[in-house]
Amino acid sequence: MGMGTAGSYYPGSESLISPVLYLLVLSTLSSLSHIGESQVQTPQCRIQKCTTDFVSLTSHLNPSLDGFDTEFCKALRAYSACTQRTSKSCRGNLVFHSAVLGISDLMSQRNCSKDGPTSSTHPVIPIEPCNYHSRHHNQALLPGMGTGVLEHPQPTYLFCGLFGDPHLRTFKDHFQTCKVEGAWPLIDNNYLSVQVTNIPVVHGSSATATNKITIIFKPYQECTDQKVYQAVTDDLPAAFVDGTISGGDSETRSIWILEKTPGRHVEIYGVYIGVTIIVRQQGRYLTLAVHMPEELAMAFDETQDLQLCMNGCPTSERIDQEGQLQLPMLGLQQAGFQPQARVEAPRGVFTLESASRKCREQLEVKDIYFHSCVFDLLTTGDANFTTAAYNALKDMETLHPKRESWRIFPSSAAGLRPFPLLLHVLLIGFLITVLL
Repeated sequence: MGMGTAGSYYPGSESLISPVLYLLVLSTLSSLSHIGESQVQTPQCRIQKCTTDFVSLTSHLNPSLDGFDTEFCKALRAYSACTQRTSKSCRGNLVFHSAVLGISDLMSQRNCSKDGPTSSTHPVIPIEPCNYHSRHHNQALLPGMGTGVLEHPQPTYLFCGLFGDPHLRTFKDHFQTCKVEGAWPLIDNNYLSVQVTNIPVVHGSSATATNKITIIFKPYQECTDQKVYQAVTDDLPAAFVDGTISGGDSETRSIWILEKTPGRHVEIYGVYIGVTIIVRQQGRYLTLAVHMPEELAMAFDETQDLQLCMNGCPTSERIDQEGQLQLPMLGLQQAGFQPQARVEAPRGVFTLESASRKCREQLEVKDIYFHSCVFDLLTTGDANFTTAAYNALKDMETLHPKRESWRIFPSSAAGLRPFPLLLHVLLIGFLITVLL
């Protein structure tokens, strides 16, 4: 454990030993233990194990609380006893002799007696039953191991996001643009249900956007009763539908709502199942971002298989083609092509160039979020979709567990393609010319 980690537990210490001195000694011992690995030493020298056990025994202690001196002295005696047991095999080892001197100095400054009880090198870590991270992190430690050896791998987390017209990023990091008009389930498992309702954004277009989100946190043991959150356009509440803002007992909240920007940005933390949800309103429409453990996301049966976050949109509901977004006919009209329009009465007028320029104001990288922004501006003429794409990107960066997977780029450098109708018209024109 490095100095930064241990140091966070000792602000404002009023102990006999200077906190700075203690941290310097502890940091030196920890650092030297790594240097010692390059020394010629017998495999039986266990000084690094002694040091890491001591760090494990003391890193959670708080000098401002009663009983700190007693527990700290116990840990020092255990550290000293450990060094004595390995002294023969560590003879001549710089790390070992530095540790022995450090222990003596700390015991002297703490007025610790050499004789007395010692700490167990396998401390019991309390588990918070209504905290998913606590349940899984602490239970993953091997019984009797104080050095953080894991019996089971830490839980993996997934991310799903929905924004714009609408653009869906699934738990599998597939990016799709869908129609999905009406009510559709994003998530539906034994712990959480999320449903969105989408309405057409422009008359005559198949593109839709979200104007209603319903989130149901299902009952879980003694941690919480069922909690329902519902947001609609121009009504983004900072409370559940029952009027409460949290669940669980008064001392340990298992779920709560945090209003970041009134009427515009709300975050919901369901710590009992490790879930974080961000809901925003931008312009007239809502966006959503979800972070949750994979094992809970997978807890559903065959009757719950229609989940957009899990399986993506049905093929018949896809607007993109294998991740490729197609330019709306509005953009082609403005380029000089005049077939029957697919959109009517846009609120603003964007060409491909002006839409790209507008999106570049907030989205510097031409990834799928940038291309989604351009698509939305050409489809709707509503500049609010630029900020919606930007916020969706930032929420993804906040909640997505794998940084290396953040960026998704179109498979083609163009990213946006004209609708096949244009190609069909050109092909027919060419054939007519040849045949005549």
